[in-house]
Amino acid sequence: MSTNSQAWGSRVGLILAMAGNAVGLGNFLRFPVQAVQNGGGAFIIPYLICFLLMGIPLLYIEWSTGRFGGKFGNHSTPYILDSMVKGRVLKYIGVFGIFTNVAVAAYYCYIESWTMSYVYHSLAGTFEGMSQSGIAQFFNNYVDISQSSTGIPYEAVVFYILCLLLNTFILSKGLKGIEKVAKIGMPLLILFGVILAVRGLTLGTSGASELFPDANAWDGLNFLWTPQYESILDLKVWMAAAGQIFFTLSVGMGTIQCYAAYMNSKDDIALNAVSAGFMNEFVEVVLGSLIVIPIAAGYLGLDWVLENAGFGMAFQTMPYLFQQWGPVLAAFAGLFWFGLLFFAGITSSLAMGTPWMGFMKDEFNWGQNKGAWSFGLLILVMGLPTVLFFQEGVFDEYDYWAGTVSLVVFAMLETILFSWIFGMKKGWAEITSGADIKVPIIYKFIIKFITPPMLIIIFLGSLFKPLNNDWSGNVSSLFAGNGWTLDNGSIVKTVMHAGIKDKILATTDPVLIQQLQDQMMYLNFARFLLLALFIFISSLVYFAFLKRRREGRATL
Repeated sequence: MSTNSQAWGSRVGLILAMAGNAVGLGNFLRFPVQAVQNGGGAFIIPYLICFLLMGIPLLYIEWSTGRFGGKFGNHSTPYILDSMVKGRVLKYIGVFGIFTNVAVAAYYCYIESWTMSYVYHSLAGTFEGMSQSGIAQFFNNYVDISQSSTGIPYEAVVFYILCLLLNTFILSKGLKGIEKVAKIGMPLLILFGVILAVRGLTLGTSGASELFPDANAWDGLNFLWTPQYESILDLKVWMAAAGQIFFTLSVGMGTIQCYAAYMNSKDDIALNAVSAGFMNEFVEVVLGSLIVIPIAAGYLGLDWVLENAGFGMAFQTMPYLFQQWGPVLAAFAGLFWFGLLFFAGITSSLAMGTPWMGFMKDEFNWGQNKGAWSFGLLILVMGLPTVLFFQEGVFDEYDYWAGTVSLVVFAMLETILFSWIFGMKKGWAEITSGADIKVPIIYKFIIKFITPPMLIIIFLGSLFKPLNNDWSGNVSSLFAGNGWTLDNGSIVKTVMHAGIKDKILATTDPVLIQQLQDQMMYLNFARFLLLALFIFISSLVYFAFLKRRREGRATL
């Protein structure tokens, strides 16, 4: 049994912390863009189906495995998995549950630091009088540390370190610190979101201008919520919807297991999992769809949004739109928008620190301060390259391998382990033990027979992504005997830098060739850092195993 003195102070605090872990920057920055790029209403239906068939099952799996591991004093995935099925290999699968959090936090805190900086600039009136292109260039200058036109020398580095220090300080306070931030941050996040959503709902055509006379916020809403049934048959839309579930629920990372490991063995997980999951869905589907797209459509028109929708809209477009409300309201809107993003970010990044701290506490008896500050130092070492070499693609490389591929791989493996190796009989008993709600019996079937194949398909789909992401066309081509053409965005092609090599072959410009070769060098550098991190954490797990064996606690 666990002898760890840490515990959640209240059920509300636990649910808010879990929801805060799930509610992140992707709810407001990624979801609306994914919806726009995948047919609006056509995206929502597969998204909600994937939530029910993959999201909820993964929440049940991760909450129950975490609580199960906590019974044996394990608070991170290597030995949570080891406690489920005895075997030396499984603990190394659990390495993903620490590695992913460290690697994602390294660049996630950088995005989080952007929101801190933009709150400052919104209140300082930096964006007042700037054109849309001027505000877009402001962001470009911000992430290019060789520029200093944002007002603060090396501003990106300064705010990144400030953000990292704040995260580390809160983590040093343990679960109580995380719970306190969740109890403050989540209500404020929802409040700020509601205020901006109301503005999106009431903007109508009042933002139309001579340049965009047909601008109408309701066009954005109608596009997002009107199903286009013909697009539902497109596998591309389904793959995008399934991928968004990972980002939105923070499954496949190991944070949920870590949080759940601090619960009492008789505490409910069924209702808690559903509550945290649906709170996240409310924030994403309702608030996330009512802010960026409607406000942008209300000023710039739906056609502009469809053509320019992207991650950068939050920082390159929204400050300009806020300026149309006058200097006072613009300052408040900036505070609400970037404050909302900050709270969404920090509640998630704090969760990313707990698996490392739980592991070091369990295996090497490190206290909260030592665990938190070592995590901060590790993030600084891993994260500074994403700041210093953002333009060279290090940030995106981290996001691809740690924030995308690693999530899918770990979720797939843990689901197979839970359903087929640990076994659904024991797994279902763990899910329903202490449950305050009756878990629909259909989920026993879904978790065993539906969710694992879905995750395998997503992994294989990422591994062998078809040319131009044209799933329907390539499936038809395959059955017609014409083969399957891989896209440069597939894992197989990405490993080989196929996209960059194609560009090199297509040009004779020596300057461009050198730039592309330099880009490959930086991407290989990023991969080296990620691989070194994985090997380092695996080594710690091995040393922990040796330590446990000397103490008579090791499993074979």
